[in-house]
Amino acid sequence: MSSRRGSRRSRKAPAEHHGPDERWMASYMDMVTVLMCLFIVLYAMSTVDQDKFAALKNSLASGFGVESSQIADTAQGIVVPPELVGSEGLLANAEIDDATKQKLVKLAQAEEEALYDLKIRIDQRLEASGHKGAAEFSINQRGLTVRLVSAETFFRSNSAALTSNAREIINSISPVLAPTNRHFEIEGFADEIRPVDPYPTNWELSASRATGVLRAMVEDGGVKPHRISSVGYGDARPLKGTKDRSKNRRVDIVVLSNQPENVRNLLPQT
Repeated sequence: MSSRRGSRRSRKAPAEHHGPDERWMASYMDMVTVLMCLFIVLYAMSTVDQDKFAALKNSLASGFGVESSQIADTAQGIVVPPELVGSEGLLANAEIDDATKQKLVKLAQAEEEALYDLKIRIDQRLEASGHKGAAEFSINQRGLTVRLVSAETFFRSNSAALTSNAREIINSISPVLAPTNRHFEIEGFADEIRPVDPYPTNWELSASRATGVLRAMVEDGGVKPHRISSVGYGDARPLKGTKDRSKNRRVDIVVLSNQPENVRNLLPQT
């Protein structure tokens, strides 16, 4: 018993702290450090290197298409060619002088002539192959639209399979378009009749029709795959002013203009 009491008495009680509690200083020093970092960042943000800012501006101008370049252009001076100032990109809304306007008009006229030449050559090929009148043409801000419409010539109701006549017509058009340095968009359409199997909606039907024309132009007509795309509009864009349902079972081949926006805006609506 005595040994147990002795061991208990030998244990020392924890030392008591009689001074002020200074643990708050750790949190205070952390806060001061964070504030110092904040003010350093604010000071760094308030100082702008004008040379670096100009280089960044020129680089962004090149990146957004003002001037085509394989690398970021950080050169000083005018990045946009003088004749295209205000035609596209960051300077699209800039005021341009009369001389520049005349140059834009000449570019639009040259583009219209090039598209019209394509139209004439396509028409001649169709006539030579015995399919005169199988396509309708229009020129607008997008470019040249070749509209393939002719009752049962291209697609039967609820079908995306190209008829033999359709393949002959596409084979007549493709050799004219394939050598050009242009991009093409194939747009498929359908009439308002609800399709049946295997197409759940007109979206799938119209997209299949556009894809069928695309494949024929690429696989048989020699059009480069990276220059062509397809889209299906279903029955959402019927032809205006016609009650012939079969005319909405159509595909449009759009030869896209490769000119800047301000030049395309000057193309006539023909």
